[in-house]
Amino acid sequence: MSLLSVKELHKAFSGKTILESISFDLEAHQTLAILGRSGCGKTTLLKMIAGLLEGTGEIQLAGKFVHPLPPQQRGIVYLYQEALLFPHLNVFENIAFGLRLRKMQEAELREKVENMLENLGLTDQIRKMPSQLSGGQKQRVAFGRAFIIEPRLLLLDEPFGNLDVETRSNMQDFFKNMAQKQQTTAILVTHDLKEAVRMGDQLGYMEAGQLHIYNHLNDFIADPRTGMQDEIAFWQSI
Repeated sequence: MSLLSVKELHKAFSGKTILESISFDLEAHQTLAILGRSGCGKTTLLKMIAGLLEGTGEIQLAGKFVHPLPPQQRGIVYLYQEALLFPHLNVFENIAFGLRLRKMQEAELREKVENMLENLGLTDQIRKMPSQLSGGQKQRVAFGRAFIIEPRLLLLDEPFGNLDVETRSNMQDFFKNMAQKQQTTAILVTHDLKEAVRMGDQLGYMEAGQLHIYNHLNDFIADPRTGMQDEIAFWQSI
């Protein structure tokens, strides 16, 4: 049974169609990477799944319709390009935020946050404020804050887009390791071809509000819209 089932999602703004009859299923513990140019509807799709935008269609998570639920009750975490840390909270408290909302006992909370800080490689940054962190460190804290509450679904809206090449690669590795360790289910949207192939267990391509899901990597490569053929030809020509 799929963890996420999306049926006939449709969204329009001022009479212009943004999403057109999008349907797909996502198995648990898998990452769906959706490739597409800016303006193709990727962010709108994530926001509808998260409950941040309304539209028509059906969304089921773990077999239950989520339409009646507000965003904070869906068990979904949405991560943006910007880390969006709480500027008045240090690293420890930013990561602990969701656990405090759940009124977790202090001893258990501290143990979980300290374990997460170790996984993040941030044990020496525990008392620093967001303004004292690098871009990569901020993004690690944001991921830690998301992973620690063990969301049923993680939505990633080009979360590495503002990072330099080396930090971006490190963050991609970090996400893959954490997702495997916590058996996370995720949707990542990106306009970066290599990132989509590297991050996705399953691949999709979005264009003009329509989403195509590929059954196999070879199908993704064979579709000229994805740009994979041009990428391969370039490297073969060198």
